[in-house]
Amino acid sequence: MARGCGAVPAALVLCAAAWSCAAGLALERDQPFRAPPGWTHGGRVDAGHELWLTFAIRQRGVGRLARLVDAVSDPLSPAYGKYLSLEQLRDLVQPSPATFMAVLKWLQGHGVHKCQSVTTLDFLECHMPASTAESLLPGAEFHRYVKGQRSVVRSPLPYTVPEELVQHIDFVGGLHRFPAERKVVSRAWAKKEMEPRQQHRGKAAFHLGVTPSIIRKRYNMTGADVGLQPNNSQACAQFLEQFFHQADVAEFMRLFGSSFTHRSQVDRVVGHQGTGTAGLEASLDVEYIMSTGANISTWVFSNPGRHESQEPFLAWLLLLSNMSSVPWVHSVSYGDDEDSLSVAYMQRVNTEFMKAAARGLTILFASGDDGAGCRRVSGGNHTFRPSFPASSPYVTTVGGTAFKNPFLVTAEVTDYISGGGFSNVFPRPSYQAAAVGRFLRSASKLPPSSYYNSSGRAYPDLAALSDNYWVVTNRIPLPWVSGTSASTPVVGGMLALVNDLRLQRGLPTLGFLNPVLYQLQEQGHGAALFDVTEGCHLSCLDGTVQGRGFCAGPSWDPVTGWGSPDFPRLLRALLPP
Repeated sequence: MARGCGAVPAALVLCAAAWSCAAGLALERDQPFRAPPGWTHGGRVDAGHELWLTFAIRQRGVGRLARLVDAVSDPLSPAYGKYLSLEQLRDLVQPSPATFMAVLKWLQGHGVHKCQSVTTLDFLECHMPASTAESLLPGAEFHRYVKGQRSVVRSPLPYTVPEELVQHIDFVGGLHRFPAERKVVSRAWAKKEMEPRQQHRGKAAFHLGVTPSIIRKRYNMTGADVGLQPNNSQACAQFLEQFFHQADVAEFMRLFGSSFTHRSQVDRVVGHQGTGTAGLEASLDVEYIMSTGANISTWVFSNPGRHESQEPFLAWLLLLSNMSSVPWVHSVSYGDDEDSLSVAYMQRVNTEFMKAAARGLTILFASGDDGAGCRRVSGGNHTFRPSFPASSPYVTTVGGTAFKNPFLVTAEVTDYISGGGFSNVFPRPSYQAAAVGRFLRSASKLPPSSYYNSSGRAYPDLAALSDNYWVVTNRIPLPWVSGTSASTPVVGGMLALVNDLRLQRGLPTLGFLNPVLYQLQEQGHGAALFDVTEGCHLSCLDGTVQGRGFCAGPSWDPVTGWGSPDFPRLLRALLPP
């Protein structure tokens, strides 16, 4: 029903009647809609079907936030380590009163009253029937999509908002994006690779797969490298019905944790932890962050995405914006193709990572398991396909390696699935300008320049073993589990140990790691990481690149970053003398 406009300032109240006459504008014109493989169309939902949409409200102070993150993350800055509390962050980024009230009045004008905000006031989550959502967001049309036992409700058509609101909203979540899936893989080695090479016998330890003791041996960790600080913590984030079982963690530690002090239980679950079958991904993440980050309080953020209109990854970001006390290190094995997301969405998510950095949080993302990726263009030229959030300049991205001999603790080479490349959205940040420029000038076998954006944010930043892990899931030990979903929590646990020593000395936590990491390497602290110089990863299977993407080389490369951690040297480099 149209309502009349009173004498209230237009900055605070926008009239629904006026909107019906004004042309709406699309917020995410570049957001493609395509149901991923396996999802089938189930028809349009009823008008009364309840939806749960997330409104990303335009923030203030984003430029100031970027400058603050640069200062608190740079060890050469006098502001290094002077992080913000959640309340201080809110005061910096919260939307203007005019913006917040304009969005509220717009929603209320359409009968939307069931909304909740976050502490930073820059997100609203609202419940409404589908008919109201379609009236609120002209152009949208809500349909059900089904995959197995899961279903989501999404709009295959673009949505618009009134022209007057474009300056107040970044995007609306719960309309287009499907939950991204990243599954770990299980792969047995070819017979010829299973035979230990003669030249290594007597020089390296033989093993039947990667376990906590093998990781500690390779990365020079001892039984004394365990957490001691009660105010230290680490976390994994899980999505899409990926649950862990406390009994699996206990069994894993019984089998593989005898050489170091450890905890056998996750201390806190944030969100909804299911009671069904444990997921291999969740089991892997939890067991290995608790192995390298041994004896450190561990949280699991569980965002199953059960509600049909919920975007699980977005729900996790909202949790971070709504909790004053969160773990210092977060390991996230999640990603989507950049070209499947709108620029507005990625830029806003990037700001959420800036907010985390301003609070002193270290956010790690897996680089992905598709190598350089490949975007196939019908009748045109293929290009590599960068992954997001791996390509965000405000996260630390972890690639994957494998032992040169898969059954000996030897030097590492590139794991051919390790994700890496150059963003098509985010420009190269200053902290990596020298390293990436040097790689582009010196690499001998670069792919054709048309396949990638050489001026983009390059990733990964570092790497760790990602091949042939043992995992306990549903009380069963499983071998041959692989993926950067393994290397990421391994690095996360190590950084949580570094934080432990820093906290013992009264120092701030590491926070956003990349400026420190790149400075260390440029200043000659290269011994803190094992440089991985062999192997290439996958890309397009075409006549030009023939399946090969980038290759590892000396120093930084877009396959393994700076290499894998030599823990005691990395620890010394990250602790002041």
